[in-house]
Amino acid sequence: MTNFGVIGAGAWGTALASTLSGNGPVTLWAREAEVVAAINQTRQNPLFLPGIALPAGITATADLADIAGCNIILVVVPAQHLRPTLTRLLASAAIPAAIPAATPLVLCAKGIEAGSHALMVDVARAAVPNPIAILSGPSFAAEVARGLPCAVTLACSDSALAEQLVAAMARPTFRLYQSDDVVGAEIGGAVKNVLAIACGVVEGAGLGLNARAALIARGFAEMIRFGVARGARAETLAGLSGLGDLVLTCSSENSRNFRLGMGLGQGRPVADLLAGPAVAEGAVTAPVLAEAARAAGVEMPICAAVAALLAGAPVGETISALLNRPLKAE
Repeated sequence: MTNFGVIGAGAWGTALASTLSGNGPVTLWAREAEVVAAINQTRQNPLFLPGIALPAGITATADLADIAGCNIILVVVPAQHLRPTLTRLLASAAIPAAIPAATPLVLCAKGIEAGSHALMVDVARAAVPNPIAILSGPSFAAEVARGLPCAVTLACSDSALAEQLVAAMARPTFRLYQSDDVVGAEIGGAVKNVLAIACGVVEGAGLGLNARAALIARGFAEMIRFGVARGARAETLAGLSGLGDLVLTCSSENSRNFRLGMGLGQGRPVADLLAGPAVAEGAVTAPVLAEAARAAGVEMPICAAVAALLAGAPVGETISALLNRPLKAE
């Protein structure tokens, strides 16, 4: 039986803990003391995943040292918090001697680090000696926690380790598909969040379903251009962690990024839309992605437009600029 550690008790971390508890005991670390108390005392996480009953196999903690004895550790913190979280993990008094360097870390954040333009796998490799895998794909947390069917990508450069992780983590309604294209899995997850904001803008501004379909298709082309430039395989981006996740988050108000875009399309202030405990990763990723694309010489007009909107550009003018770009071959 596998002992799982999950670092981060937001909606996705809590949902993963709930699912994995069917395969072994789970220690779930939360930053908020009230979340720890609620999970242990009421078997719920009302702050991030309200209305979902959590299994008894989950033990919540506010002490990272309690993660030390776990065989597989999932890191489910926002992308911009990954480096300090891993640094803190190694700095915890009980951790350095207690976590073997062979213990795999499964990264579940979707984003690109500000400043460095580093993918999460590169951030982790610079911070810890452990083997790294990436979990990404179309997965609304509440549905996963309720046991509804879901399929995601588990990407790892070590195929033998990937097989072990898939076997340990898979559930009847939680299917994992193995890949060795770590870069592709990462870029699909990061870019789709930005494109989901764009689709939300289309919805909020009342531009129609035709416009949304066009944006998804052209946004997917941007994802492939950027991914290939960073070393990803196009076929990975056409799979669960790219196109699959893109379709999900660009078509439902269950997506935080989509809801953020809706608010932008309706003309609501960015600061108001970003208030609250839940994180819309695309809001942070958009300007970083726009910078990285410019540095790589990759044209990503939709993602650049989202970054501009988040910086305060008028919605009407930004949409008009996109629609009036020079015509070209597909």
